[in-house]
Formats: sequence, structure tokens, C-alpha cells
Amino acid sequence: MSQLPKISDAEWQVMKVLWEKGPITSKEVVEILKSTTKWSSTTIYTLINRLVNKKAVGIKEGSSPYICYALIPQEEITMEESQSFLKRVFDGSLNLMLVNFLKNDKLSQNEIEELKNILDNNKD
Repeated sequence: MSQLPKISDAEWQVMKVLWEKGPITSKEVVEILKSTTKWSSTTIYTLINRLVNKKAVGIKEGSSPYICYALIPQEEITMEESQSFLKRVFDGSLNLMLVNFLKNDKLSQNEIEELKNILDNNKD
């Protein structure tokens, strides 16, 4: 896996919009995020610019208004963030993390079945 940029929580919100809706104009990103956050347009444009500088977001050349798109696949950065979280919070123990979450959350019958299927398919 290549070295992926560190994405802040706020930048993650921009990335989610681009993964779901992209490629879209920077103005559309601003409109979407203004409706779901209390951020100003300037803040959102700054976040987009940071992501461009981190090479997480691309801008279509010659586009006006700017057309933005994600350069990093969602699955790739989600996997890296998950691994980082697991190492930081649970010393890399997937079992400890699962036990902690399951103690605090009630699973639906569908979720239990899905988890069972995943565990059955992951046996050696």
C-alpha cells in the first residue's frame, strides 16, 4: 500500500462528498457541506485546497468552475484509517476492539447473522 496522506475529520467530510457525488464542482461541494455543517464557504474551499495539496483530491484541468474528484479510493483510505485506529486504541487487537464494541452496542438479528457469516468465511 502506498503512503496515504493523513486526512483530518473535517477533510474526511469533503472526501465523503466526493466519493459519493464526484466528480462535482467545488461550488457543489460547498453547497452540500453548508447544508450539513455550520461551516462557511471559505472554510470548505480551504479544506478542498488542503486536500488538493495533499494529493487526495484532483481538479480537472481547465475547468471553470473547478471540477473536483477524489484521487484516493475510499476503500483504500478506510482500510488504512481502520488499521491506524486499531493500533492506536486497541494495541492492534481486533478481538479486543470487537469485544469492546459488542459489549456497548446491541446488534440486530440481521447484524448478528452477517457477523456470523463473516466469521465463518474467515476460518482457516
